[in-house]
Amino acid sequence: MKKSAKVTLTVVATIGLASCNRRRVDPCQAANFNEDACQQAVQNGGYYWGGSWVPMTYSYPYPYYYDSYRRYTSSGQAVHPVAPERYARPEGATFGGHPSSPGVTRGGFGSIGAGHGAGA
Repeated sequence: MKKSAKVTLTVVATIGLASCNRRRVDPCQAANFNEDACQQAVQNGGYYWGGSWVPMTYSYPYPYYYDSYRRYTSSGQAVHPVAPERYARPEGATFGGHPSSPGVTRGGFGSIGAGHGAGA
């Protein structure tokens, strides 16, 4: 491999890793479940991530996400908790984002939860 190709791959890999570190993590996702943040997210239609509001529409009440988390852990899956301060609401901020902010509909755990419903 040429030296310039190695440098390019290194730069691309570094940028990719840096962008992964900025990725938001849904507090109701089984692999990263955070009980308090998930309850607030379901109740308020979104969550704070690093001080920024992330609008999210949850299709189910909180117990659904908690039960999914319990099933996930009882099956031996690894949990990667996120520091609770990542979900902290900034001082003086209220729950909710700007009306023009695009939301995300959350119906479960995507491809992970699709095969793990009742009776599956």
